[in-house]
Amino acid sequence: MSAFPLFATCPKGVEPLLAAELATFGATDVKERNGGVSFTGEQLVAYRACLWSRLAIRVLMPLTTFPLPDADALYTGAKAIDWTDLFELSSTFAIEVAGNSPNVTHTNFAGLKVKDAIADVFREKFGERPNVDADSPNIRVHLHMDKLNATLSLDLAGDSLHRRGYRSRSVEAPLKENLAAAILIRAGWPALMEQNAPLLDPMCGSGTLVIEAAMMAMDIAPGLERLRWGFEHWLEHKPKVWNDLVAEARARKAKGRAKKLPLMMGQDLDASTIKSARLNAERAGLEKYLQWQVMDASEMRPIGEKAGLVVVNPPYGERLGAEAEIIKLYSLFGSALKMRFTGWKASVFTGRADLGPRIGLRTSSIYALFNGALPCKLLNFDLAPRTMAAPVAVEPEVAEIDVENEVEETNEAPAAPLSPWAKAMAAKKAAAAPPVAVQPEPLPLTGGEDFGNRLRKNLKHLTKWAKREGVSNYRVYDNDLPEYAVAVDIYEADARHVHVQEYAAPKTIDPVKAEKRLREALSQIQQILEVPGSRIHFKIRRAQKGTAQYQRMDQQEEFLEVEEHGCRLRVNFEDYLDTGLFLDHRPLRYRIQQEAIGARFLNLFCYTGSASVHAAVGGASQTTSVDLSNTYLIWAQRNLELNGFYAEDPDRRSSQDNKHRLLRADCIFWLREEAAKSRPTLYDLILCDPPTFSNSKKMEGTLDTQRDHVELITLCSKLLTPAGKLYFSTNRRGFKLDTAALEGLKIKDITAQTLGEDFKRPPPMHKAWSIEL
Repeated sequence: MSAFPLFATCPKGVEPLLAAELATFGATDVKERNGGVSFTGEQLVAYRACLWSRLAIRVLMPLTTFPLPDADALYTGAKAIDWTDLFELSSTFAIEVAGNSPNVTHTNFAGLKVKDAIADVFREKFGERPNVDADSPNIRVHLHMDKLNATLSLDLAGDSLHRRGYRSRSVEAPLKENLAAAILIRAGWPALMEQNAPLLDPMCGSGTLVIEAAMMAMDIAPGLERLRWGFEHWLEHKPKVWNDLVAEARARKAKGRAKKLPLMMGQDLDASTIKSARLNAERAGLEKYLQWQVMDASEMRPIGEKAGLVVVNPPYGERLGAEAEIIKLYSLFGSALKMRFTGWKASVFTGRADLGPRIGLRTSSIYALFNGALPCKLLNFDLAPRTMAAPVAVEPEVAEIDVENEVEETNEAPAAPLSPWAKAMAAKKAAAAPPVAVQPEPLPLTGGEDFGNRLRKNLKHLTKWAKREGVSNYRVYDNDLPEYAVAVDIYEADARHVHVQEYAAPKTIDPVKAEKRLREALSQIQQILEVPGSRIHFKIRRAQKGTAQYQRMDQQEEFLEVEEHGCRLRVNFEDYLDTGLFLDHRPLRYRIQQEAIGARFLNLFCYTGSASVHAAVGGASQTTSVDLSNTYLIWAQRNLELNGFYAEDPDRRSSQDNKHRLLRADCIFWLREEAAKSRPTLYDLILCDPPTFSNSKKMEGTLDTQRDHVELITLCSKLLTPAGKLYFSTNRRGFKLDTAALEGLKIKDITAQTLGEDFKRPPPMHKAWSIEL
């Protein structure tokens, strides 16, 4: 067969690379089209494209193109082809439809028209028709509708060429193999692999980028292990030509394996993901040539003996609440590149090009690519020192841009003894701790030195204080420097965890500078507090009303246990804006614990019930916890049970005899009903800590602490025993207690006594009062 027209499809943005690749196979008349490349070639060229193309999705042999005024034109156009010249009656076939047309809007119907035409051609000649097999046909016919025209082609590959055969068909990875190959080519891997430069993917997922890089380095034909091809049942198929080509590919593979290969490694934080990547490498026959490691991307270090390529496809942050986590990931990843990978090249393929500035490096080139229908960007970075950096060649259609503004800016209480539980946990951790591995000395941090100095100073002081006081969870930085508007909390759970909240920058602050400072702060936090990025839990704090601050952000349901003055409490770092434990309330909770012996305790707006736990541990005869949220009442129940106190399921009707009651109710309406009773239940100790504002759909009306605090305090006072005490607290900025309206009650401002050492700077929003009859 002489040369004939062909068409190879590919992801959008890959057309220039595919055109260059096809030319190396001997293709002529190569022309880039939208979503593919047209070319001319003999059968050998078509076979070589099927076997060797790393970039194509399909290799099509166009049979006919015709006008498409209506659906009937599909039948007429397909019927004009003598299909019996293309495949046998015994072969199964299927129709694949792509594109769109205003005249034929249903692809299934379009495919049915073509199928009927093919069946009628065979029936008219042989009296019977071939069978259809939609899943694994011997012959696949491709119909492309391009507005007012249609093209019918024979799919020579028979299935998408991105399926190399090394990945389970039941699991669809977020990055297809042919797109991974395009990323590697745009990243400059072909030249680097010839220099035996190493390759590292620190967020490797199922390992696609690493495996594709290895196949390139070893000169392995992408289609070599495929078991089925569309051309095998094509009547013009030439087995000898194909078999010779396969034999040549096997010889090249053997030669490629025998040569010295670069170090190629995939890392991921998830051990199960690394297991999946390793299995894929085994199926590809590459298990001996690749390395895999469970590792936090922010902890990555250079591998090998020379500078190489870091290439990564980070997550896009599609789940609710992931925005802050993605910002943290990009920031720490960029800091790690800047600090440790001088001389390397880096490529980040992302569907969130808006997060490129978070990396904090100047791009050498940017390419537009598509991952399916999702527009993406490939950001390339040259990490060589600027004084030594060679000029980077940028293709004409790619402009160099900056993703960073390049201008540089430069009274202690007696010690409380550790509880037996805390001592036991410390001993357990010490016994289970693995030998400490010697890590390479980290390079000096660049940027954020003022923040780092303040954090170190605070940490030195507060660590000593926390040890004396037996405090395990405390705030170590709280917007101390206006340029670094974050709060940083340390939690000692199974290991040290750090909860970081960024306060929204004023509109007067340059967003580029704000991003730069956040990146610097996160990097300093990671290094100074000595925690991996996976144990830094980053949140973005915005001005919110109602229950927004308590709304679920994720569904991970991962709870960890912390200790506070002998109480065991559950915290959650991912699913909510807050962790379930307000650290600024710690002194007040401890005060309640010390005063609770024999007392009946009422906890209003109880949140996760931590104050109820303190009261129970302190010896309260009874606790009653009231909140409108069933989620937090269940959390409170778990907290009580964690400390050995039985609490009824809040979904059930609580018994008056139960020692620890959980009541689901609107607190202000519950107080009105209780206070109106002729003989209300009285309490020796009450905590009322209402939210600043609430307009929950579960409520009747709204709650405003400034507006409603007089009624709240008055109602609470009616439920106090004669010698009882009410603690009222709020974090509402600018709150003013209306003492005149509360005349007759003994009110004492105890704010100063309820501030821990970690919340004395800057002036806190937290305010608290002790109120008695």
